[in-house]
Amino acid sequence: MQFNYIANASLPSLSGRTLAILDPSDGLPYDEIQRSNAADVDYAVRAARQGLDAVWCKFNTDERANLLMRLSQKITEHLQELTDIEQRDCGKPTRQARADAQTLARYFEFYAKACLTLQDETTPNPEDDSLLTWHEPHGVTAHIIPWNYPMQIFGRSVGAALAAGNVCVIKPAEDACLSLLRVAQLAAEVGFPAGVINIVTGYGHEVGEALVRHPGIDHISFTGSPHVGTLIQQVAAQRHCPVMLAIGGKSPQIIFADADLDAAIPAIINAMIQNAGQTSSAGSRLLIDETIYEPLLARLGLAFENLRVGPAAMDLDLGPLIRQQQQQHIWDFLSDAQVANVTMVAQGKVVDEAPQTGFYQAPTLLRDVPVTHRLAQEDVYGPVLIAMSFRDEDHAVELANAIPFGLVAGIWTTEASRQLRVARRIRCGQVFINNYGAGGGMELPFDGVNLTTSGRRKGLDALRGFTIRKTIAVKTSPQPVK
Repeated sequence: MQFNYIANASLPSLSGRTLAILDPSDGLPYDEIQRSNAADVDYAVRAARQGLDAVWCKFNTDERANLLMRLSQKITEHLQELTDIEQRDCGKPTRQARADAQTLARYFEFYAKACLTLQDETTPNPEDDSLLTWHEPHGVTAHIIPWNYPMQIFGRSVGAALAAGNVCVIKPAEDACLSLLRVAQLAAEVGFPAGVINIVTGYGHEVGEALVRHPGIDHISFTGSPHVGTLIQQVAAQRHCPVMLAIGGKSPQIIFADADLDAAIPAIINAMIQNAGQTSSAGSRLLIDETIYEPLLARLGLAFENLRVGPAAMDLDLGPLIRQQQQQHIWDFLSDAQVANVTMVAQGKVVDEAPQTGFYQAPTLLRDVPVTHRLAQEDVYGPVLIAMSFRDEDHAVELANAIPFGLVAGIWTTEASRQLRVARRIRCGQVFINNYGAGGGMELPFDGVNLTTSGRRKGLDALRGFTIRKTIAVKTSPQPVK
């Protein structure tokens, strides 16, 4: 059984209740977590405040950097353990689970170095007065972590908050929290003071809601669905608590006729099947120049037919979805596609070794999806790639922008003047040209537009987002004349 981790101690929930943890590969329970409630959240927030006021506020940037670096090294030492935990808890194929653990270590290394950039600033003044600008932490920060990339998002959110001098209360998704509980234990082992990292498990409507409503929370970071993100903003607005959101995507990949298709096709497929398509930045809308529409779909169809889905430990192209509700969610989309007579180009295969009780979905390629259909407008969050054709550049941009999200876009063209021209016209926070995801490292911040995000993620901008800028104006007293 797994317990909450508060003030460097493993504690049962005050509710006395637990939740079963299911292995997505077979759908069977194998562990339990605490089904916490508002009382547990209150205890964690109070522990965080005590840790901040008594100890953590006295740590300077060098001391915080040292602890973050030690945690990065500790994670690397336990890389295989964290990989195994994430693989079973989230259903990630081994390579993907290992990559997430490596990325977590890199995030803490990055923010260990980045927090040294939070230097006080002095502004010249013609009156010889002293004008200072300080970066101060918000205080107690809340972090609601989703189930698709728990370690990665923990690294970018909690890592930045700690580097800025905050303490954290974390509510992980009930479907994917075991790796984070282990990381919190490792943090205590390397010397993080009690109350700096606190994890409370349970349902969103019981733990997450209590956390965002708690008056002791000074800043909220949320990654998840647009609906829940909107509710969090409404609650936070009642007491003017700042919120940082990352809430979904429906990203286009635009393929022009002059594109290098040999380079594009593997990137298109990987952008769709990574983490079984359960990725906000998945390139789930394929916009293809009408002159190459049919031949490109034919090549993609063959590639899709060769994709294999199976238990996480088999380390195939895709693992299972996170839970049965997500599986049913995707089935509903595909059922709507049938009703609308949307044509299926090709589908991968779930291997015979996959248990019938697991949460599997074969990757599916659909064509000629109307731009107004929900498949083209809503985030399916599964391995479903839709394709549509465009007539010219203006039409491609129109289709790319015809959705309520604006996170990522891909552009495939060898025409240099078109690359940046189209990139500027697309309303989103990140644009990849002749690649998808390459170079989008943790040091590069991004925004989003429309429903996608509020506040910057990753990089130094995210670090500064976890601080308050305070300006000090000191009047210099004139020296007495002797």
